[in-house]
Amino acid sequence: MRLPRTLQAALTACVTLVASAGLVAGATSAGAAPTGPAATAAAAATPLPTRVFAPYFEAWTGESPATLAAQSGAKYLTMAFLQTATKGSCTPYWNGDTSLPVAQSSFGADFAKIRANGGDVIPSFGGYTADTTGTELADSCTDVNQIAAAYENLITTYDISRIDLDIEVDSLDNSAGVDRRNKAIKLVQDWAAANGRQIQFSYTLPTTTSGLASSGLAVLKNAVTNNAKIDVVNMMTFDYYDNAAHDMAADTQTSATGLYNQLAKLYPTKTPAQLWGSIGITEMIGVDDFGPAETFTLANATTVYNWAVSKGINTLSFWALQRDNGSCAGAAARDDCSGIAQNKWDFTKIFAPFTSNTQPVNDFSVGVNPNSGTVVAGSSATATISTAVVSGSAQSVNLTVSGAPAGVTATVNPGTVTAGSSATLTVATTAATTPGTYPLTVTGTAASGSHSSTYTLTVTGVTPPGAIVNGGLETGSLGPWTCQTGGSVVSTPVHSGSYALQAAATASQNGQCSQTVTLAPNKAYTLTGWVQGSYAYVGVSGGATGSTWTSASGWTKLSVPFTTGASGTVTVYLHGWYGQGSVYGDDFSIA
Repeated sequence: MRLPRTLQAALTACVTLVASAGLVAGATSAGAAPTGPAATAAAAATPLPTRVFAPYFEAWTGESPATLAAQSGAKYLTMAFLQTATKGSCTPYWNGDTSLPVAQSSFGADFAKIRANGGDVIPSFGGYTADTTGTELADSCTDVNQIAAAYENLITTYDISRIDLDIEVDSLDNSAGVDRRNKAIKLVQDWAAANGRQIQFSYTLPTTTSGLASSGLAVLKNAVTNNAKIDVVNMMTFDYYDNAAHDMAADTQTSATGLYNQLAKLYPTKTPAQLWGSIGITEMIGVDDFGPAETFTLANATTVYNWAVSKGINTLSFWALQRDNGSCAGAAARDDCSGIAQNKWDFTKIFAPFTSNTQPVNDFSVGVNPNSGTVVAGSSATATISTAVVSGSAQSVNLTVSGAPAGVTATVNPGTVTAGSSATLTVATTAATTPGTYPLTVTGTAASGSHSSTYTLTVTGVTPPGAIVNGGLETGSLGPWTCQTGGSVVSTPVHSGSYALQAAATASQNGQCSQTVTLAPNKAYTLTGWVQGSYAYVGVSGGATGSTWTSASGWTKLSVPFTTGASGTVTVYLHGWYGQGSVYGDDFSIA
């Protein structure tokens, strides 16, 4: 963006990206040895709010930014623009005007008034004019250290916490300039860390209604390569130039959603909340440079505001504060009015409440899936405990479970996770557990507080003597069956219901799965079971002996008659044969 805006023939809208200074102790800006303001100790610069409304201010108009900020209610301003006076220079000036150097004499008093009123400023480098004339700082200056020194001087002169870099058209195609700029950002980040400062950088990059254009994405990839940390992407959703009618509020949402997906690939370790919290929105209020087909209305502003709040968007902005009036309703895009019927400062009044002077509270949620389970006394069940970041940043969450009755053991593994990660809840019962329904409370505790979720456990009584417990495996767990290594409950193949038993026969084991059943002594019984697989054996041992086997590709019913001894206790088993592979059993019973 740059006066005159109507000369811009951009085919895409713009995006602002914010890069935060890393805190790397001991690092310095290699080769940069600034003197004067840049060499001073860090001042108490106040970081920008995590949620901020900061419209662009056209610094070339001669108006006072402090006066317009006070009149409009926009406490935070993005000051446009800084550029070199001539191509090849390494010295930036406001608007490229040598009478407006980076010094307290240029806007210093205004910035002080804005801060006194509870706001701040974001100086912006570049813009359309600078980007097309070679006077954008990193295009003009080929010395990375001097670019970094210029940024550092700006930071210390005005004690700012963010720099905006408006990179459009020709500057996007200048790969050397892109690389120099990102290298300079990294140098400044290291310098800031060594001097106890925090500083952010913002890029203004092309976008479409579905996310960043390839040239803008290339800038981000280069920033990642150069370790320039990118924290916030502020989309400037206007000037699409696609000869189509637009719902500007809807296009804002699709554009930001597309950007979210792109950022998720660039930064795979960020949580959803962090990704949405690294996105901002900048509109061009009223009629944009393309014309009436791209008109951002007051109703659009309300829609975007509510959506931005609901998503946890970081920044709202618009081009530009001086346009927030209706003095030229019906006219083409101008830099001093919106081109639509409105009252003065209408857009600012809608967006201004977006600014929050407090950091978002770190918060998280806890859920259990499934949230209930039924087990036979003596068996166990598992569930997944999921956590998620609700707001702020991911934090360490300690997970515990309470409410287990006598005979029930409930454990969580791991016991501590980072919000956004999951753990496993295991509930084990004993044969002595009293049947009933028990609510277990899973609690997550972190520095921000605690949240809970309920898992409802139902314990059924042990089947009376003479029957096999969990003969159909429909509890979804092994108990009270025990198996050699690899034995498990499976969901396919099954004879009936949802689960069956797998005995994992290998070259070194037959994979036996078994359980002990107490029957009447000295009495004849018949064990039955459905099996599948090569050399699938069903039988009893201990107080009685008997077995049978089959090799079948489909389910086959086997029956084993036997007579109990004096104790009445027998062991029922399923196993395969060495080297023949797993076998499966289901619907076991004794009659």
